[in-house]
Amino acid sequence: MTYASAAKSAPQGALGRLLSRKLAVLGLVLIVLVLGGALGAPWIAPFAPDQQNFDGLTIEGSPLPPGGAYLMGTDLLGRDLFSRILYGARTSLIIGIVANGLSLLIGTLVGITAGYFRGWIGAALMRFTDLMMAFPALLLAICLAAIFSPSLWIVALVIALVNWVQTARVIYTETTSLATRDFIAAERTLGAGTGRILFKHILPHLVPTIIVWGTLGISTTVLLEATLSFLGVGVQPPTASWGNIIFENQTYFQSAPWLVFLPGAAIILLALAFNLVGDALRDVLDPTQRGRH
Repeated sequence: MTYASAAKSAPQGALGRLLSRKLAVLGLVLIVLVLGGALGAPWIAPFAPDQQNFDGLTIEGSPLPPGGAYLMGTDLLGRDLFSRILYGARTSLIIGIVANGLSLLIGTLVGITAGYFRGWIGAALMRFTDLMMAFPALLLAICLAAIFSPSLWIVALVIALVNWVQTARVIYTETTSLATRDFIAAERTLGAGTGRILFKHILPHLVPTIIVWGTLGISTTVLLEATLSFLGVGVQPPTASWGNIIFENQTYFQSAPWLVFLPGAAIILLALAFNLVGDALRDVLDPTQRGRH
């Protein structure tokens, strides 16, 4: 087998090992369903997410239970819960992908810089990382979100600013190990510059780790966004978010429990799906894990 064919078959082999794991397939199916619902919300949702329906409340003014024209019932304003959950999936996925992408970028830049250069540069970056880790992530996110006017993109930025530290730690450890390998020393001897070594030799070795942390990080981001929205410092109404759906309807927890359980179940299932896929990717892409399952 030639080098080119081996390189081509490697991703196919990883994909095959991933699809051979039932829990990973379950996670992928759940992600596809949520993604399909989010993208198809304008066509799938029977109502606009902020549409208040005159027949969406009982005579006493209470939310309608699931059934009939309202598949998942209505909320305290007579809005269709199914439509709001579909549009809320858009919010969760956008923030999950954007915030996680930014945190991966920041964490990778900090980790690879500190791990390769070491010395005072690495010490300063890692001490700053330790300082950030000393603050509770949720408390720091609440403070940052309260300072700025909460919006979709501000919430994504806030989550990225508190979520990069774990990635930086992991990337730093791996980069430190790679920087001392013989093939890196050989590249330096041959006159390779810092940019060539970082981007052609070290970064490609970090790609599996980045992929795994990126997948697992989305579940953390989704949960943190839901928490911020539930506390009132996340995505603000009328924009639908799974967290603010629960926040708006928490007073109906006993009389209309579906208003809390259904968006809560959506949050749990999406976080679980990304965790299942992330765990499987870690086992598939890490050679030391192969054959253990």
